[in-house]
Amino acid sequence: MVHDIKTAFKRSRSTLAQDFLGAASLLVILVGGLYVPGML
Repeated sequence: MVHDIKTAFKRSRSTLAQDFLGAASLLVILVGGLYVPGML
């Protein structure tokens, strides 16, 4: 099991940064969508 996780991590290392940026941008959109109506 640990070996499978390690090999999957090694194969997808190049896309992890893109996945992290995508998740962070979705979080920013969510927080912005929740706070902007309250500020208007």
